[in-house]
Amino acid sequence: MPNFRMKLFPTKEMKFRLVNDQAETLDRLNRRTERSDNLTSQFTDKSFRGLINGNDFKLISSAIGKGAFCVMSGQINSVDGSVKVEIHKVFRILLSIILLFPLIGIIVMAISKTEGFSPIMILVAVGQFLMIRYIFIELAFRFLSRESLNRLRDVLDLEWMKN
Repeated sequence: MPNFRMKLFPTKEMKFRLVNDQAETLDRLNRRTERSDNLTSQFTDKSFRGLINGNDFKLISSAIGKGAFCVMSGQINSVDGSVKVEIHKVFRILLSIILLFPLIGIIVMAISKTEGFSPIMILVAVGQFLMIRYIFIELAFRFLSRESLNRLRDVLDLEWMKN
C-alpha cells in the first residue's frame, strides 16, 4: 500500500560518487569548512560552516542570507556517499508560524463575527495554506538546496548518481 503521508517540509536525498579517494575528499571538505556547532550564518572565507566527524558531516552553505536555510547532512564512504538536505530547524519553526496564519485568520473571523462568516472562507484558508506550502516554501527549498548541493559538488569534486 502506498504511503500518502504529506510531509510538511520538503527534503531531498541524493547519492554521489567520489572522483578522488575518500581521504582527499574529506581533506578538501575539512579545508573548506569553518567549524560551527550551532549552524549559524556568519561571514567567512570558507564554503561551508558546520561539523565533520570522521566521514559524517552536517553543513550549511556560508552564503550570507540564504546559506543557512538548508542543512546538508550525510556521509562520505570509500567510493561513494549520500547527502540529505532539509530545511534548518529555525526556519521550520518560522515557516510553521507562517503556515498557521490562514487558520488564525479563520478563527479570528469566526469569533469576531464582524462580517458574515462563510464556509467558503475555510476553502480560501486551505487554498492559502497549500499555496504557502507548495509554491513559496517548495520553490525556495528547491532553489536554495540546488545552490547548496552545487557548492558541495564543486568543493568535493563529486558526481551525482541517478536515483
